[in-house]
Amino acid sequence: MKMAGEQHIAAPRQRVWEALNDPEILRQSIPGCQSLDKEADDRFSAIAEVKIGPIGARFKGNVALSDLDAPNGYTIAGQGNGGIAGNAKGSAKVRLSDAADGGTMVSYDVDAEVGGRMAQLGGPIIDATAKQLAAKFFAKFGEVVSGQAAAVAAPVGASIAPAVGAAASAAPAGVPGLSAGSPGFPWAWAVAIAVAVLGGFLLGRSDAAEWWTVVMIVLAVITAGAGYESGRRMGGRP
Repeated sequence: MKMAGEQHIAAPRQRVWEALNDPEILRQSIPGCQSLDKEADDRFSAIAEVKIGPIGARFKGNVALSDLDAPNGYTIAGQGNGGIAGNAKGSAKVRLSDAADGGTMVSYDVDAEVGGRMAQLGGPIIDATAKQLAAKFFAKFGEVVSGQAAAVAAPVGASIAPAVGAAASAAPAGVPGLSAGSPGFPWAWAVAIAVAVLGGFLLGRSDAAEWWTVVMIVLAVITAGAGYESGRRMGGRP
């Protein structure tokens, strides 16, 4: 089986090159990959579950890199055994070039063969499956490398602080001490009350008298410290 193609990645060439040598990024991108462990700078061991037509198999194999030309490309070769389902081996020449928009164009030429039961499925099914796997790989690889996943997750965490600030500034102006920045707001007492409620819950669920004593001592210390801190702030002492 021979297959050639190219894929645009929205990331600089150096970044794409580094990702193509990163086991974790490759593991995330390879369809069905369960593990990809680096044994040396140019060798990996892999386990992947692949389904070709009606036949599914769990392949264990090795992957080796050669003709390394950073950050322009390399040759990747591998072979795997899927038990009674058959075996597979092949190689791919991967080349990187700068795209006009600042991204990277990845071109590849694949030469592979399969044996055993999978080989009996025929060339059209094997070729179609190979193209599907390649499309899935590059779709996920491009998503990870270009940082789309991180860009989606980042606003969720980043919006927490502004939301808290907005909520604090929206407090009614006529009620003193409700601003988060106000030194008179009794944060210490609020924490002490919350801890006390949690302690009471734990006491209600505990059967050991020693545990009650320990909890009461801890709560007493926390509450006393909280009261002191609140009084110090409200009294205006530095």
